[in-house]
Amino acid sequence: MPDYLDDLRLAHVLADAADAATMDRFKALDLKVETKPDMTPVSEADKAAEELIRGQLKRARPRDAVLGEEYGVEGTGPRRWVIDPIDGTKNYVRGVPVWATLISLMEAGEGGYHPVVGLVSAPALGRRWWAAKGHGAFTGRNLTAAGRIHVSGVNTLADASFAYSSLSGWEEQDRLDGFLDLSRQVWRTRAYGDFWPYMMVAEGSVDICAEPELSLWDMAAPAIVVTEAGGAFTGLDGRPGPHSGNAAASNGLLHDELLGYLNRRQ
Repeated sequence: MPDYLDDLRLAHVLADAADAATMDRFKALDLKVETKPDMTPVSEADKAAEELIRGQLKRARPRDAVLGEEYGVEGTGPRRWVIDPIDGTKNYVRGVPVWATLISLMEAGEGGYHPVVGLVSAPALGRRWWAAKGHGAFTGRNLTAAGRIHVSGVNTLADASFAYSSLSGWEEQDRLDGFLDLSRQVWRTRAYGDFWPYMMVAEGSVDICAEPELSLWDMAAPAIVVTEAGGAFTGLDGRPGPHSGNAAASNGLLHDELLGYLNRRQ
């Protein structure tokens, strides 16, 4: 089985370059922001970071395909890099430091493409998390200054910390009742949002999290970090991996209960 460590090292090089570009424009008074057709914002930093990563991948992995949030799919083949140049653009453009560059390598296998490398870099928080298939999940400044992470051992909802992004999406999907019922059962709820809850699940500081509507580039990197940390990452339909258009992540011990509540309809 491939060890993917060369690909993981490349992901760190890509993230270093993206971090420099995004931090250079973070809180810039002249930052240019546009509205995409889906009414979400995109900044010049989103586009610049994705262009930078694509350029480096074209030189380092010319045979690999690339899928990015801002510029779509380029290339074909059994290996595909998936990029979200800034996950949390709304935070980025308002000066909130909770945003990250997400980089994943997905490989064709049974049932489609599956993440084999994932990296989440949040430079404004001074944090980075990563994983490669079969090698566990880590957090630290770089590959040589890192510590292994693992999900929590909390096994009852009454002791669990539940993280989410917002209420509106659950209401739009008629899942709000189940969401609120779950929030009443757990020890604590916090709306951290975007990539961060998944990383906290992976490092054991949060036990369960979920979002009702996501894209592949939002989930590919977090999915392998959570699973390599010993947790579970599925869609709300229970399908493993980042393919369901939504996500539920947990320490594994609480996953069935998490899905049970979030699938209750009005």
